[in-house]
Amino acid sequence: MSEKHILEIQNISKTFNRGSVNEKVALKDFSLTVEEGDFITVIGGNGAGKSTLMNVICGTYPVDEGKILLGGHDVTRLPEYRRAKYLGRVFQDPMMGTSPNMEIQENLALAYRRGKVRSLMPGIRKSEKEFYREQLARLGLGLEDRMTAKAGLLSGGQRQSLTLLMATLKKPDLLLLDEHTAALDPKTAAKVLAFTEEIAAENHLTTVMITHNMMDAIRCGNRLIMMQEGKIIYDVAGEEKKSLRVEDLLERFRASAGELNDRMLLG
Repeated sequence: MSEKHILEIQNISKTFNRGSVNEKVALKDFSLTVEEGDFITVIGGNGAGKSTLMNVICGTYPVDEGKILLGGHDVTRLPEYRRAKYLGRVFQDPMMGTSPNMEIQENLALAYRRGKVRSLMPGIRKSEKEFYREQLARLGLGLEDRMTAKAGLLSGGQRQSLTLLMATLKKPDLLLLDEHTAALDPKTAAKVLAFTEEIAAENHLTTVMITHNMMDAIRCGNRLIMMQEGKIIYDVAGEEKKSLRVEDLLERFRASAGELNDRMLLG
């Protein structure tokens, strides 16, 4: 059985402030194919193009050249809201994934009903509430007993866990994680990452995760890519990835004349 391409990025380029003194080439003739069920970790220094990659996949930024296909559909010129039905995304900032003035259960309902025809029926049905309660209980944070609490009252780790749940309630074709544990304390980050792995494996979610933590990049997923100056400089999968050490990645990075930042070293 042939593998299904969930994401195909074909020779895309993206330059900001073209023609000015602030011109910045973020992606240069970049290509990547993601197969169904892949869990790819992405590492690289500051300015390597990692977050730009996420933003062009989502349609936040248009590309200058090249093509992007999601599930075989050419989405290169589709606006961000038209791509949303294919994607789940969790940002680095825990405040970005939820509506702070809405209840926990209302946030979940918003995510669960995404893409559905809106009806005039008010409120959240009892069966829906039970479903949300079951899902929240899996987080082990006691949020199932606080479903009417405003999301803005939650801690960063609680909000990030809720955002992850919201992003995966309706199984997306592609889950994008943009350093989603970077703003959390180490203990909370480990918990959120463990839940990420659990939910991705259970639902066979195709996932691309940017991380600054080299140990997490090695341990998580089946494939690792290292980016620098808008290009992939290292792409490793399977048994070779499993045998990697942090020292190996550091050596690869230094060999390509990359600048190591403190977060990568501390991570």
